[in-house]
Amino acid sequence: MHRNITMTRLACAIAALASAPVFAQSSVTLYGIVDTGIGYQSSQAPSLGSTSGGKSKVNMINGVWAGSRFGLKGAEDLGAGTKAIFQLESGFNSATGAQQFSNAMFGRQAWVGVTNPTYGTLQAGRQYTAYYSMLSPYSPTTWLTGFYGAHAGDVDALDTIYRANNSLVYTSPKLYGFTFSGSYSLGGVPGNLNRGSTWSGAVQYIQGPVGLAVGFMRINNSTLGGGAYGADSTVSNNGAQPGVSAVTNGYQTAQAQQRFAVTGGYNFGGGWDVSAAYSNVQYIPGVGSSFRDTAIFNTGGVVLHWKPTVSWDFATGYSYTRATKANGITSSAQYQQVNLSEYYSLSKRTGLYALQAFQRTNGNTLGTAGSGHIISATATIGDGFQSAPSSSRSQFAAGVGIVHRF
Repeated sequence: MHRNITMTRLACAIAALASAPVFAQSSVTLYGIVDTGIGYQSSQAPSLGSTSGGKSKVNMINGVWAGSRFGLKGAEDLGAGTKAIFQLESGFNSATGAQQFSNAMFGRQAWVGVTNPTYGTLQAGRQYTAYYSMLSPYSPTTWLTGFYGAHAGDVDALDTIYRANNSLVYTSPKLYGFTFSGSYSLGGVPGNLNRGSTWSGAVQYIQGPVGLAVGFMRINNSTLGGGAYGADSTVSNNGAQPGVSAVTNGYQTAQAQQRFAVTGGYNFGGGWDVSAAYSNVQYIPGVGSSFRDTAIFNTGGVVLHWKPTVSWDFATGYSYTRATKANGITSSAQYQQVNLSEYYSLSKRTGLYALQAFQRTNGNTLGTAGSGHIISATATIGDGFQSAPSSSRSQFAAGVGIVHRF
C-alpha cells in the first residue's frame, strides 16, 4: 500500500512538471555614457540672454562626443525566431547632474516592440524616425559630432536631437544589401489625423565597402502655422522647437517642415573612408505663418576619416548650406563650415577627444518677426550653439573632453 502511494505521488509530480510553462529566455542590459569636457567659442550674440555679446567664452561642455546617458534595453525570446524588445534611455548633463528633458525621465528613447529575422522589426513609443536611422551611418556627426560637426544649425536633421513621440517604426530585414524603414507619429489632434503628425520613409543599401541611403521626413504643425509645433507636434528637440536655430529662426511659424536627403560612403581600406551628404529642406508657410514664401535650404557636405592605428581616429569635414531667395531676400544666406576631430582610445570603453570648427556666413535671412524683418545671417556652428550663435558672420569653436562607456 505504501509503495502505491509513493508511485502515485511521483506520477503527480512528473505530470505537474510536464504541464508547467516553459519560460522564455530573456535578458536586460544596463548601459550608459558619461562625456564631459571644456569648450571655447570665439563670440556669442547678446540677444539670447548673454551679457558677453561678441566676446569669447570658455565653459564646461558635456555630451559632445556621445550624449551622456544611461538606459535599459532587453529582449525576450518568444519562440520561432521572434523576440519582444524594449529600450528606455535617459539623458543627463554630466556637468550639473540635471536631467536632459524636463518632465521626461526617458526622453531620449522609450519604446517596446517585436522583431523577427524573417519579417523585420516593429517598435512603438518615443524613438528616432526612419529618416534618421537609415541615413545616420553616413551622417557628418559620426566622426565630427553633432555639437560641432552637424551641418549649419542641423537644418537637415542628421544629428540625434530629433526624436518623435507616439511613433510606430517598421524596419525590414536586410535583403540583397537593402533595408527599408518607415515611421509614423500620431499627432492626436481631434478630427484631423494629419495635423501634428510626423512621418518618414527611407531605404538603405550597404554591400561591402559601399553604402547609400535615401530618406524623406515631414513634420506637420498641429496649429497650422501658429508656431507652436515645438509643443504640439510629435517631434521634439530637447524640449525646444525642432528645426529652429539662427539659420531658420525667421521660419519657426512654418505650417510644415519637409526634408529630403541622400547620404553615402565608401571604405577604401587601410583605415581610410569617406562619407558625403546632400539635403533639401523646406519650411512651408500656413495661414498663421509670419512669412509668405516657402523657404528652401540646400546643403552638401563631405567627411574624410582616417584610422591609422587601433587607438587613433582623425577626421575632417566641409559643408555648404545655401538658402533660396524668398520673402523679400535678394541676397540669400550662405553657410560654410570646416571641421577637424581627433580621438584617442585609452581603452575599449574610455577615450579622449579634441574638436575644432569654423563657420563663415554671407547674405541675409529673416529675423524672428518674419517677413519684412531681414537681417544679416550670423554663424552658428553645428547644433551645439543653437542658443549661443555668433554675434557676427564668423565663429570659431574648439573643445577637448573625455568619454567613458559602461
